[in-house]
Amino acid sequence: MNQPPRRNPIARFFIGLWEVMNFTRRLILNLLFFGLLFLLLIVLVVAVGKGAATKPLQDRTTLVIAPEGRLVEQFSADPVSRALSKMVGDTNADELQQRDLIRAIEAAQADKKIERVVLQLDKLQPSGFASMREVADALQALRASGKQVVVFSESMSQSQYLLAAQADEIYLDPMGGILLEGLGRYRQYFRAGLQDKLGVDVHLFKVGQFKSAAEPYVLDAASPQAKEADLFWMNDVWQRYLDDIAAARKLDAAQLAAGIDTLPEGIAAAGGDLARFALQQKLVDGLKTREEVQQLLAERGVADSDADGGFRNIGLGDYLAQLDSRLSPMDSRPQVAVVVAEGEISGGDLPAGRIGGVSTSALLRAARDDDDVKAVVLRVDSPGGEVFASEQIRREVAALKTAGKPVVVSMGDLAASGGYWISMNADRIYANESTITGSIGIFGMIPNLTRSLDKIGVHTDGVGTTRFASAFDITRPMDPAVGRVIQSVIDKGYADFTGKVAQARNKSVEAVDEVAQGRVWSGAQARERGLVDEFGGLKAAVADAARRAKLGESGKFRVRYIEKAASPFAQFMSGFAGSRMGAWMLGDSGMARMLLARSMPEMDTQLRFVEDAVKDRNAAPVRTLAYCFCGF
Repeated sequence: MNQPPRRNPIARFFIGLWEVMNFTRRLILNLLFFGLLFLLLIVLVVAVGKGAATKPLQDRTTLVIAPEGRLVEQFSADPVSRALSKMVGDTNADELQQRDLIRAIEAAQADKKIERVVLQLDKLQPSGFASMREVADALQALRASGKQVVVFSESMSQSQYLLAAQADEIYLDPMGGILLEGLGRYRQYFRAGLQDKLGVDVHLFKVGQFKSAAEPYVLDAASPQAKEADLFWMNDVWQRYLDDIAAARKLDAAQLAAGIDTLPEGIAAAGGDLARFALQQKLVDGLKTREEVQQLLAERGVADSDADGGFRNIGLGDYLAQLDSRLSPMDSRPQVAVVVAEGEISGGDLPAGRIGGVSTSALLRAARDDDDVKAVVLRVDSPGGEVFASEQIRREVAALKTAGKPVVVSMGDLAASGGYWISMNADRIYANESTITGSIGIFGMIPNLTRSLDKIGVHTDGVGTTRFASAFDITRPMDPAVGRVIQSVIDKGYADFTGKVAQARNKSVEAVDEVAQGRVWSGAQARERGLVDEFGGLKAAVADAARRAKLGESGKFRVRYIEKAASPFAQFMSGFAGSRMGAWMLGDSGMARMLLARSMPEMDTQLRFVEDAVKDRNAAPVRTLAYCFCGF
């Protein structure tokens, strides 16, 4: 039997190498082929999903608004993270843009296909009263147009109830409850724990007797000045809340306040039944289960056994998709640009949900350079932050005005300290009466760990070429001379702040100082003191900006939000996650959890601003902060 000739080792090596290369080539080509096939399949699914989502509305449709999560000015995470979080049921990441909620309500007002609106507010997280009042105004206009508004809730907070009160009818589950309890602002104070227990000495430098942002680190309880200032603006906001509820429900505000003061007696008289107590207080119109309310809506509307709830309806998300499908991509009208500044103000290029000195300035600069943009509205919802980053943004506002483009500020829930710094140079400042603003003051804070390290037998020693070499090292005792340097910088920062406010608001520095000193005001109190020009929400600010740019009536110009553009991949994944196939793949498989884990580093961690400022040891040794812990 003949044996095949044996190849020599060199030939066998090259033949084997060729076979490996040929296998690798085929593998790569196959992977590319199936990868492209998979992408085409996803694109087809997205297209089909979007087409199904925007099918025409039927007559006599009920719009069901059941918002979940926080009401925000701007999403704090990218589209991929939001979509994936929703797929895996991460409710902590849920957010709803206030502008989307309001535009759906306003569109329903004129939409002949929408017969009524149902509100289910149980999953809407508490928000500031200024933003809630803007939504309440939209609901009032909807109700005044003749569209019926019905609310059902299993249980409501007082923040949610501000919106519910605007409805024609409010139904509460018999096992539910509503409690109006008032406003409170309590914080933890760490002086004893930090200094006595841990040996951490916190050196605070500030200007403004009411600047209380850092008090928890140096005191055991709130200072008398802080309590006086807080109670002053909180009483104003609370009384307005009671007046709003009373007007909407045709009740007496004093009666509502009395019901809170006698809460134990009232609930006891109702047998401990919170739902019955709410009915007795005329906060609701009836006690019904969800099924009973759905039956009521089916009788009033169009019964549909295939629809959720048994009546013809459309959800908020699908209705927004309907509205988006009606927009024309080719809109050549002049524009009023809206730039959102929400969150803490820090240096650098930051994601949405925070304000970066570089990133937010870039958005304003883009509006200045765009010939189609004729005016700008800066929507501010911020407790402030770094002084230098705030100044970067203020300079861009001034540059817009120099370029001949009007700038109007619309304050949301909070525009205090650095939030006021970036607002003060606008042509006009709008705020809600319940906006929290002011807090014109500066502080700096440096912890010292000398005693902490001493407790464990660790000591710092060495040499320096001057008396101030490493003087800002937090492991060395602070030289009083260093303290004088820092206080001088803080004093200069306060002088800059009040001086710029005086120049921007056409006031004397002395007049500004009287309403500054770090004191917080409600929007109504701020207007009385010349820090705010007009009452109104975003819609009023946009109209003002258009008038200043001589753009004519609302239909003659376009409102465009200038935001960071999502990457093509983010846009693709967002659309895919919103499709039915995407929902199945991401929601019912491990794929979502794997992708979410990879995207988590991109999500905003929402760390406290002071912690960020303290831990950044590569920054300048003395950093001035304009921050206000004045939210609810």
